Amino acid sequence: MYYVRDIHKSFGENHVLKGVSLEIEAHRTTVLIGPSGSGKTTLLRCINLLEMPDSGVVHLNGTELRFGSGAPPKYAGGAVRALRRKTGMVFQNFQLFPHRTVLGNIVEGPVSVLGMDRGQAEREAEALLEKVGLADKRNAWPRDLSGGQQQRVAIARALAMKPELLLFDEPTSALDPELEFEVLNIIRRLCAEKQTIVIITHKLSFAQEVADRIVFFDGGEILREGSWDEMNDGSVPRIAQFLNMLR
Repeated sequence: MYYVRDIHKSFGENHVLKGVSLEIEAHRTTVLIGPSGSGKTTLLRCINLLEMPDSGVVHLNGTELRFGSGAPPKYAGGAVRALRRKTGMVFQNFQLFPHRTVLGNIVEGPVSVLGMDRGQAEREAEALLEKVGLADKRNAWPRDLSGGQQQRVAIARALAMKPELLLFDEPTSALDPELEFEVLNIIRRLCAEKQTIVIITHKLSFAQEVADRIVFFDGGEILREGSWDEMNDGSVPRIAQFLNMLR
């Protein structure tokens, strides 16, 4: 079971998340949509604790942290590390290590964080590069790759940690349409494999194709959850307005 409950997060006077509660179904794809600045990225970063919530609960399959008044210390018992190990994050702008090769980027986490033998980590990294169609790029440097190739390496790097939950923050927003296509194909395959996935995207056709459930954010709150047909039925004017703008 994966969920967040009553999550609040502010940056100074800006109250970004206003009591967000969300259940993430295992082996299904949850897609977050909504206008820019509505809190979607902040929620992902609170799920994997790149941002610490001001209050609320983050629970990922038996590992739970509570934040706010009366909560235990945020870093007690290594719970933050245990929770982060359950997640893999793919960012908008790749964030590969520029001083490491493609293979080096992928093996760094398993060796340094999971304590995996380097030989095993390299074998598994090579299998992942095959999976994302980059087996011939194992010794390349990030600067020598296209944006789509870099993002596919970033996906392989996330998968190398064997996460229970994969988080994608607008993974194609920095790519042109031709490069976008190759990254979306990789994500489609992961969705078909029934990984547990949360994706932020502004591509409505892709959301409609892969989502088991769609969650609409607006103003730091969840306005509605449901299937694509439910989201697109026109019954909520704010959602209808947003979807029409992106068509």
